Amino acid sequence: MTTSATGDVVAAVLHAAAADSGTALLVVELGTLGELAVRWSNTGATQLLGLAGSDLQGMPLHDHMAAPDGETLATMFRRERPTTTVVTLRTAVGESVACRVRSTPAPGGRLWALRIDPAQSELEVALRASADAHEQRFKVLAERSPVPTLMSEQGMRLGHVNDALCALLGVTADKLVGTGWMSYVHHEDLDLIAATVVAVLDGEERELQARFLDNRREVRHTDMRFTPLRTPGVGDGFVATLEDITERRAFEDQLNHQATHDSLTGLPRRSRLWDHVNATMATPDAGLACMFLDLDNFKVVNDSLGHTAGDALLVEVAERLTSAVRPGDLVARFGGDEFVVACATSSLDGALDVADRILRVLCEPVMLNGVEIRPRGSIGVVMRGPDHHSADDLIRDCDIAMYQAKSRGKGRIMVLDESARSAAHDTLTLVADLRQAIEERQITLHYQPIVAYGGSRPQLVAAEALARWQHPRRGYVPADTFVRLAEEHGLVRELGELVLETACRALTAWRVQLGALAPARVNVNLSALQMSDNLLVHTVQQTLRRCGLRPEQLCVEITESALMKDPDTASTILRQMREHGVQVAIDDFGTGYSSLAYLRRLPVSYLKVDRSFVAELEDGHTAVAQAVISLAHNLGIGVVAEGVETSVQQAMLTDMECSVMQGFAISPPLPEPSFVEWCRSSFPAGRGALL
Repeated sequence: MTTSATGDVVAAVLHAAAADSGTALLVVELGTLGELAVRWSNTGATQLLGLAGSDLQGMPLHDHMAAPDGETLATMFRRERPTTTVVTLRTAVGESVACRVRSTPAPGGRLWALRIDPAQSELEVALRASADAHEQRFKVLAERSPVPTLMSEQGMRLGHVNDALCALLGVTADKLVGTGWMSYVHHEDLDLIAATVVAVLDGEERELQARFLDNRREVRHTDMRFTPLRTPGVGDGFVATLEDITERRAFEDQLNHQATHDSLTGLPRRSRLWDHVNATMATPDAGLACMFLDLDNFKVVNDSLGHTAGDALLVEVAERLTSAVRPGDLVARFGGDEFVVACATSSLDGALDVADRILRVLCEPVMLNGVEIRPRGSIGVVMRGPDHHSADDLIRDCDIAMYQAKSRGKGRIMVLDESARSAAHDTLTLVADLRQAIEERQITLHYQPIVAYGGSRPQLVAAEALARWQHPRRGYVPADTFVRLAEEHGLVRELGELVLETACRALTAWRVQLGALAPARVNVNLSALQMSDNLLVHTVQQTLRRCGLRPEQLCVEITESALMKDPDTASTILRQMREHGVQVAIDDFGTGYSSLAYLRRLPVSYLKVDRSFVAELEDGHTAVAQAVISLAHNLGIGVVAEGVETSVQQAMLTDMECSVMQGFAISPPLPEPSFVEWCRSSFPAGRGALL
């Protein structure tokens, strides 16, 4: 509609209103002194009051209108809200006329339009007065209530809102009445509210949570409670109250964030990662790639620069990961120095691009405590496939791929293949079985005699305890295999304690069963990882005490290569062993890269000549075995030859002045009952056959 057309319509409406003698209309204005004065009147008003329009112009309103209870008329003129009030008019001839006046504020803030309806009878006046009083009390109650309230008498259109609702949204009532309130509803909740109002208009009571936008366009979270309202002669509406739960929701969101995000890096935790991956996988065709990142040599940072520097590095890595991924990708801290990235892509090339970008940003230098560090990491990548039914499946596979990357030299990206997954799954199953076998003491020991031939008759000086595992389905599992798994998966302490306890208890039992025929001591092998266990000496002492053995009845064997991984720590632990009285032997001597200087300082009781040197004696290669034997003699320590399998080897070793031997020529490793039997029968009777 054009401006001129709009003006014509307004003029037409004003003309009709002015000429209508059946309806009395006044327009009043609030003066600077707070008094209301008539500014315009129509024919109906002049006829009702008995005054010409020119006489009414500028006349104070209270000259012809009064509230029946004598109170001020000010309540009729509350800005922004239409009100209805019963008043008494005084006409020009002094007649009092009971009327119902509806006051509607006009835009601008100073004018009100009054529609005056005279009562037709005293009963109507009384009924109107009563109804208006009830309505007024209700409105006052609602308007003064601290609970934000809105009321509709017909459909979605609001007739009233209270001050608390205006304060909540920071807007005036005239912007909310009618359908204006809908513009303050969050657009995502409009459909929910509309559906709720429809149900309420049908007579239902409803509650819901909905969001509103206040005058600063900030979200206010509310609990809304709707009650149906029927107004006779008008229609079906509702009353709704709102409870502002914005702060409570913010607190709940904060708690939820703390529960699902890492406090150090701010990244999502595992639970959030699981939810994200499972939600993505709920869509059958959704592309998804997962990559598992583990920092290389992170322990070195913690050990050398401290955990504070380590934490700073983790925070830096988290920021770099976040900057390297694409919008929509999720970066989570899996634990320790491990991170997982979930990429929404069905392209392996796309996933590898992200992984490559991560490695490149990761290795940029960072200063920690004045030291420049270039972080590196190993990444395992896996694409979602038909065998992945849950987040567990997908993250397990990218973890496997990461370990493949580690095993092939670190600092690289590895994509999982089926054979690697199958092998890794088999390994993980075996590790679980090994853990159960240790807990249920299914790991047994075989004992191989160590015999000294230097006297008038052979003497059983020791028995080496060798761990054996008979898997219930796989059969015999080589010791090299399950010991390596124990070392790689953190089971070496449990396995070592089991072997130590079992061997010591066996020696105690032999001393009861065999008396003088029992070996003088039992030899137990230690893993290289046990040599960094500060509690090892304490564990050995406790075990000997429980089994009633003297320290010299135990000999611990450590391989040469394991010894040289950390010779200083090993030296400290072995020295504590020797000070306690426990014997120490270096196993497989000559096969590693031992430092003779270290050997001189180590508290060693025996050197054990490796079986490979014994095996080549009959081929004329005697130099190495002879050198080891001579070295032991020169250092003033004992020497034992391992792997002796023939009488010729025995004789040659005897000629080299090595009188203590073990091997199949004497006896293979025997389970405990057979070993006891061997001590009772075979050893004394067979000593002639040994030489």
